[in-house]
Amino acid sequence: MKRWITLAAGVVLVLVGAVWVLQGVGVITGSFMTGQKLWFLIGLAAFLVGVVLVAASATRRKPTS
Repeated sequence: MKRWITLAAGVVLVLVGAVWVLQGVGVITGSFMTGQKLWFLIGLAAFLVGVVLVAASATRRKPTS
């Protein structure tokens, strides 16, 4: 997979995960996800996977040809 695709997917997962975590703990209101522990856990998992993808794309070296 191209490096920028991994980075973009990681950034999207970090942002979406953060929103879901904030909705799950009730900081962001106005949704069926507000105050639900399930969405906190799903958001936390998405956030962590995003962080791993961003870190992996940042540390990967370009192949030498």
